Amino acid sequence: MTAGGVTRVGIGYDAHRLSEGRPLVLGGVVIPFEKGLLGHSDADVLTHAVMDALLGAACLGDIGKFFPDSQAELKGASSLALLKEVSRMLTKEGFKVINADAVIAAQAPKLSPYIEDMRSNISKILNAPVCVKATTEEGMGFTGSGEGMAARAVCLLGSVGNEDL
Repeated sequence: MTAGGVTRVGIGYDAHRLSEGRPLVLGGVVIPFEKGLLGHSDADVLTHAVMDALLGAACLGDIGKFFPDSQAELKGASSLALLKEVSRMLTKEGFKVINADAVIAAQAPKLSPYIEDMRSNISKILNAPVCVKATTEEGMGFTGSGEGMAARAVCLLGSVGNEDL
């Protein structure tokens, strides 16, 4: 199946609870913090949101379809490794990533020192520009209370061979 001269946009969202005894991994970067995100894989909400945006734009489904938490071999899996698989799926379907933009919602820790490494990790896999931002929610909601973290992403895909892109 080929995309045939199209441009598509996708959105993604992910959220995970913070838990003691887990590393905090965002965009493939291990961030020093007393808690990490709870999940079957490394629970990297940023990379998960980007993957869902990409899969959605290609009308392939979501990450749960391809990487369900019922698969024992995915326990503790690197989300960057899963992103590489999503990138291969997109190529097979005739798509190329034009760009991605994402924002992480977290009250703590301060993420600005790690943003460039997160952006670089994801950008290298997708071979496209990626913007990563972080925000607090001013103490409101589950991210503001420090109960968890969330991320939202949007991406643009184009079909391979679409000279307009």
